[in-house]
Amino acid sequence: MVYSNISIASFKPDLRSAKNLSIQRGLFIRLMRVVTLIFLDAIFISSAWNLAILYGTPFDFFSIQNSSFVLLNVSLTIAIFQTTNLYKAGIHRRNYLGVVKAISLSSLLLLFIDFLYKPNSHISYSSYLIYWLLSIVFICSVRYLFNLFTNFVRQRGAVRHRIFIIADEQEKEPYYIKLLERQNYFAIQGYANSRCLDLGNRETTFEYLRSQNVDEVFVSWDTIKNRLFLCWHFYNAGITLRMLPTMSEFSLPKSTFDMIGEVFYPTIPAPIIVGGDFWMKRFFDLCFSITLIFLLLPVYLAIALIIKLDSRGPIFFRQKRIGLHGKEFQIWKFRTMVTNAEKIQASLEAKNEMKDGVFFKMKDDPRITKVGKYLRLYSLDELPQLFNVFLGEMSLVGPRPLPIRDVKKFKTNHFIRQEVLPGITGLWQVSGRSNIDNFEDAFKLDMDYIENWSIWLDLKILLQTVKVVLQKTGAH
Repeated sequence: MVYSNISIASFKPDLRSAKNLSIQRGLFIRLMRVVTLIFLDAIFISSAWNLAILYGTPFDFFSIQNSSFVLLNVSLTIAIFQTTNLYKAGIHRRNYLGVVKAISLSSLLLLFIDFLYKPNSHISYSSYLIYWLLSIVFICSVRYLFNLFTNFVRQRGAVRHRIFIIADEQEKEPYYIKLLERQNYFAIQGYANSRCLDLGNRETTFEYLRSQNVDEVFVSWDTIKNRLFLCWHFYNAGITLRMLPTMSEFSLPKSTFDMIGEVFYPTIPAPIIVGGDFWMKRFFDLCFSITLIFLLLPVYLAIALIIKLDSRGPIFFRQKRIGLHGKEFQIWKFRTMVTNAEKIQASLEAKNEMKDGVFFKMKDDPRITKVGKYLRLYSLDELPQLFNVFLGEMSLVGPRPLPIRDVKKFKTNHFIRQEVLPGITGLWQVSGRSNIDNFEDAFKLDMDYIENWSIWLDLKILLQTVKVVLQKTGAH
């Protein structure tokens, strides 16, 4: 496989967004395995129950003859199988001891349900014992035969997950590579070193992975640990990312541990619907911003009138900020300072309370008007940014967009935060707001947000923002 140095040809609106809505790669194979196992389990659990009724001690018990009770039996057992991971791939579905425990638990629960349903009836314990034994024999036998069949098919090259391995020569562990090569449920499509993940080669690499229909990629941790957000590229390509085992300590957002053979591989599974979560974020931003703009229209008018009565100057403050991919845009706020505030700032730089000087912050900033202090206290000056959200220049939640003056003081690694849509509020706003006096601390919180982003994290930050604003925590 040969890579050429090229630039990324396609523009991505956000690091967390996928080019197109798609389905997780390899999902069909996984679904077919799970659906087949559930179908077989349902058939043989029902068969075990019917045989138990046929050969057990006869008695007149309405609930056992009720078809809805049989459905409850099947549903309960399958639900327990699912919660105990007996439908997962590899050693999980071959966990015969786990099958015995799950069936035993479901049998006890059924016995308890029978007692509650008709406590004065005579319960045939022999029927339950026969059902318990037959269920264990049937399910374990079916799973054993299922594994024999899938191994037979995979030895002929079918129903395999197509994988790709990325590791530098000096970082390769032959044992782990050979272990993957021995697994008949993998079809290795190729190998590459870490250079294939460099910015100039990355697009070519992912085009190759897509053309080969690769489901999973195994990457040496030492290969990617200094390549920030690379995990998002695999996540948005619908490709499951697995780490080759290493002695180094590491922590990955969204990661789980899967066992292959007798080795644990840290894994970041791709979403079932690739790109769906970020599309939901934008949809929520759009709907929420439109709704708030209409509902808060009287508040907008009231604030505008108060600003006009308090001091001379425009109602709104507009300033160029650096947004997504370093693009400049005009941010809108209610004016809380005197009209020549930006010119006065140059004479106040010596009083900047930020230790590294990236932000400018003064607790008792003389430029702030009387009304401005109250607007800032409850963050009401930020309300016009809902128009920026509506236009797609900002999001409700994300790293704050900074003025050109601040961005000019960035170090190289700081520009990573510009790869996601800026927001009205963010993780560092709800973790201290103005009490944070070091840009590196704020930057670390922004990185934590980007690496761990989810719809639920956004909702949590929005709820915390309301709490922080009402409590006036760190506001000035």
